[in-house]
Amino acid sequence: MSRRETPLADRLAALREAVEVAEGRLEVPEVSKARSLLAKAGARAALGDATVVALAGATGSGKSTLFNALSGSEVSTPGVRRPTTGVAHATTWGEQSADGLLDWLEVPRRYRHAPEPALDGLVLLDLPDHDSVRLEHRLEVDRLVGLVDVLVWVLDPEKYADAAVHDRYLEPLAGHAGVLLVVLNQIDRLEPVAAKECLTDLRALLDREGLAAVPLLAVSGRTGIGVAELRGELAHRVAARRAATDRLTADVRAAAAALGQHAVDDGPAPGRRERAELVEDLGNALAAAAGVPTVTSAVERSTLRAGAARTGWPLVRWIRKFRPDPLDRLHLGDERARTSLAPAGAVELAGVTTAVRRARDVVGEGLPQAWRDDLRRTVEVSEGELADRLDRAVAGTHLGPDRVPLWQRGVGGLQWLLALVALAGALWLLALVVLGFFQLDGVVPLPRVEGLPLPTLLVGGGLLAGALLALVSRPLVRMRARRRARAAERRLRAAIEAVAEQELLAPMTAVREDAARFRAAVDAARR
Repeated sequence: MSRRETPLADRLAALREAVEVAEGRLEVPEVSKARSLLAKAGARAALGDATVVALAGATGSGKSTLFNALSGSEVSTPGVRRPTTGVAHATTWGEQSADGLLDWLEVPRRYRHAPEPALDGLVLLDLPDHDSVRLEHRLEVDRLVGLVDVLVWVLDPEKYADAAVHDRYLEPLAGHAGVLLVVLNQIDRLEPVAAKECLTDLRALLDREGLAAVPLLAVSGRTGIGVAELRGELAHRVAARRAATDRLTADVRAAAAALGQHAVDDGPAPGRRERAELVEDLGNALAAAAGVPTVTSAVERSTLRAGAARTGWPLVRWIRKFRPDPLDRLHLGDERARTSLAPAGAVELAGVTTAVRRARDVVGEGLPQAWRDDLRRTVEVSEGELADRLDRAVAGTHLGPDRVPLWQRGVGGLQWLLALVALAGALWLLALVVLGFFQLDGVVPLPRVEGLPLPTLLVGGGLLAGALLALVSRPLVRMRARRRARAAERRLRAAIEAVAEQELLAPMTAVREDAARFRAAVDAARR
């Protein structure tokens, strides 16, 4: 391993992180395959450093004959009927028992070879035919091909270019060149010139499939040609004690490469300005759906009602009590209780849907489809809880202080004074009427101002001055009502935008952050 090569433990840790990040987010088969690989790696690491080599090939390729030649005895019986090998056979070399490893591989037929130092630690398997007419045989080959450390593909001169083996097995193993051998068996059946042409053609075929680094050997299990060279290749791999690590490294890189299609470079996340624009856009749509305009209007009308009552004619203030306060009817002030705001209409809901989709598109820009699908699912879950969350936000928002301005207190006091003046004039006139009834009107002199009786001036002046004062105060009351409504709207918008941030943008951002973590983990696992 070169100094720059990432250790297998680090690759496995990175792949495990990628799987953990993708868990519950990415609904793709590559995640399940990576999870299975991690389980395989953990189990294989606990079974020692023996080297498991499998002979795989098609029916009639001479696998069993070659297996017996390597084993030194007839362990696997070649036959004339096809398929000839129904279950995997094993030959083991070395003093240390490989039963635990073979139990994990589920290989029932086992043979222990006599001690041979060069091959100590080798476990050689003869697999069923990959093109068997029996489905269970083909499934067994696929299972063991994914578990062994080194694969020796046995080809014969007649079917060495068979697309079934090249397309299904060899070409997909281009990233496993370091743990793959290809042998052209039954070379004794060819003339030297034909054998050379066959090897040249097979070498070119392997090179085109990305397997240029894979050794190609010409052997004959029947006559022993090339068997010693093949044993030497196996002995070299056994002595290195790296076959299991190399196979797992290749598997991890392949799994990470498969996950990599869901981890393309997605570019930078939305910046602060873009995020602020998204919050504002969502806030506008959610505010309309949450009834913020209704609340704002109620605040304005309630403030106007109260201000008009304080600055208006005192004797008719009680009439306003028969009209309920617009703000009280909404039942605000307790986020634990539902408000009386009307549900959002079709237009408002359509506005929310459009704003959410726009935000989702901006946040998900550049993400692979699998992550955009997860982003959509995440937003759908958040949208399902949005109505209640908005209602609680509106109900729990403090709409601002409702202090009575000093000028309104002063106008109210002056109105009471004018009302008392008018009342005094009215009582004076009433007294004059009573005195006139008893013909005593001349007893008390009647003051006059510019020829007008003073009581009449008091009544008229008090009423007129009160009406003018109320009229002059009305624009000021309306101005304050609008100002308080705007303050309430700002507070409500802040609460609504907090909901947009927490319930929508935060989950979206979490998806994008997980996508970035996933991409970094996949890159670390496959580099």
